[in-house]
Amino acid sequence: MVWISIAIFFGGIIWQVIRFLSLSSPVEDPKLKRPQGLAAEVPPAGAGGFLHALKLSIFKTSPGMIIVTSVFHFCLVAVPLFLLGHNILIERAIGFSLFSLSERTSDVLTVVFLLCGAFFLYRRLFLARVRIITSGYDYLMLLLATAPFITGFLAYHQAFDYKLMIVLHILAGEAMLIFAPFTKFVHMVYFFAVRFSVKGEWALGSGNRNW
Repeated sequence: MVWISIAIFFGGIIWQVIRFLSLSSPVEDPKLKRPQGLAAEVPPAGAGGFLHALKLSIFKTSPGMIIVTSVFHFCLVAVPLFLLGHNILIERAIGFSLFSLSERTSDVLTVVFLLCGAFFLYRRLFLARVRIITSGYDYLMLLLATAPFITGFLAYHQAFDYKLMIVLHILAGEAMLIFAPFTKFVHMVYFFAVRFSVKGEWALGSGNRNW
């Protein structure tokens, strides 16, 4: 099941990259057009334009949200990749593994991740401006992201029945891999694809494609 979920994950990513290429088109000199009636010029692409747009974004009005989101995404990627237990299994399977964090560090990062998840849940439940645009799908996505961490944390600390927790942890991780390329999690692909190849005020590269 692990290999099937990994195959679906990477197959889905490849499909999404192909889909991105089909939705965009290469151009020799992509330019941003200024909307009619807009007096100010659109900031140029690249670092300068990115920083200018950042100042006008949520970073200015809600820096705390940006910090929590960044920490959440960092832990979401770093903990599974550099977890000692995962890397032991990877080494047994293919003969080599990545750098591993200490068990204490992974444990702390897991708690930090779950606190970030609780923060997002709080916003969706109790902030009217967030709750009004929240659907059951959003709660499902949050559950899908946090379930592998919750079950892994409980299994590591041998809370409840260990065998049950480790099985739920494995199933939750596989479910996340399978659904990631076909749900909102696909932004992990489109974030980089758009930022580095489509010209715009949020571009991190010169950009040679337009929508």
